[in-house]
Amino acid sequence: MDSNEQLIVDAIDKRRDEIIEFANDIYKHAELGYKEFRTSAKFKESMQKLGLQIEEDLAITGVKAFLNPDRKNNFSLALMGELDALRIPTHKFAYEETKGAHCCGHHAQLAGVVGAALALTIPEIADQLDGQIEFFAVPAEEYGEVEFKNKLIEEGKIKYGGGKCELLRIGAFDDIDVALAHHINAKGNRIGSGSSNGFVSKVIRIIGKASHAAGAPEEGINALSAATLGLQALGLNRETFRDEDAVRVHPILTKGGELVNVVPKEAVIETLVRGKTIEAFTDAALKTDRSFKAGALALGADYVIETMPGYLPEIPQAFPEELKEAFRELTNNDFTEVNEDFHTNGSTDVGDVQHLLPVLTFNTGGMVGGLHQDNFDIVDEETAYILTAKMFAISAYRLLKNNAVLGKSIKDNYEPRFKNKEEYIKFMDSFNQVEKGSYK
Repeated sequence: MDSNEQLIVDAIDKRRDEIIEFANDIYKHAELGYKEFRTSAKFKESMQKLGLQIEEDLAITGVKAFLNPDRKNNFSLALMGELDALRIPTHKFAYEETKGAHCCGHHAQLAGVVGAALALTIPEIADQLDGQIEFFAVPAEEYGEVEFKNKLIEEGKIKYGGGKCELLRIGAFDDIDVALAHHINAKGNRIGSGSSNGFVSKVIRIIGKASHAAGAPEEGINALSAATLGLQALGLNRETFRDEDAVRVHPILTKGGELVNVVPKEAVIETLVRGKTIEAFTDAALKTDRSFKAGALALGADYVIETMPGYLPEIPQAFPEELKEAFRELTNNDFTEVNEDFHTNGSTDVGDVQHLLPVLTFNTGGMVGGLHQDNFDIVDEETAYILTAKMFAISAYRLLKNNAVLGKSIKDNYEPRFKNKEEYIKFMDSFNQVEKGSYK
């Protein structure tokens, strides 16, 4: 490490308690996607204390803070941290007001971004950065509460359920050349990223006819029964999904009736339909639709199937040697590299960003339990928060020093899947569909 990098490390160590305090505050006050108002305000406050220019209310709760905005024409780098959590009310730190819990570790990302900002804004460091840095708090990475997000769409507040998808749409990534992302990891420190599943989102409504469940069931059309048949048909379709396509369809029933003595008039299913490729999840989505149409036909019900764009598959992205060396020094060589053929069946809207610009991803450990489970916990704050801050900061420094030669090389050698934002939006909008049918 050069003297500037040692200064960065020392600055983060000096303010270690402040970073951990920020992380634990967010950890204990988890908020859900597009509702992260307290979290957003806390991040904004931290950035304002550093005297940074702020842009807020991006995709409802997103916040940007700018370091060296006068150098953005040379190069612009984003350090991303996600604001949202999951609805897991049984977690020990579930926030009473939201029932949310950071069993995803997004609070560690935000702490890392804040910690990096504490070091990079030191004048003698900022002067060495030949480009702009955007400390970027982004909303709604977890794709849940589909009906709530549909309401936001109807109100014209968003168009897409995923936070980064929406930020891409409104142009919040237009001024970014390369982005850095982080995720906590149960298997310890890692660098690089493989592929992940993409998906579409569906809300399926089966509409029957209410009647007295005991006195006159023959006069009703049981929407719950029709939905149950749809679920069975979907289950029988699973043998047609190819193993190599990594298809995952996982519906939940959000409404199955009103009263136990009334034949259910409406049943509502929410599901994500995932696959390794766009072709794979498109095929699975068609089979999902057919299954619930068949259930409606069998019982003589109506159906409304609303399909919305979700996330695009993540693209494998290797880490540059210069940043790999930084991680080696920071971890005393305690990390692994992600092979480009590694695939996860989960999904992230980082994949959407990657279709337009390079995103470098690293992982840190420090957790136990399982992601998205109520046994998730942080057991090593030094690794989860402080190492994350150091890696964000040192990576930013190495990408932007010496006229941002490293950052520019990554940008110049990257081949985005879409030529521009407009092409991306057109593609995403092609998945917006509402299909209605009646068998009454």
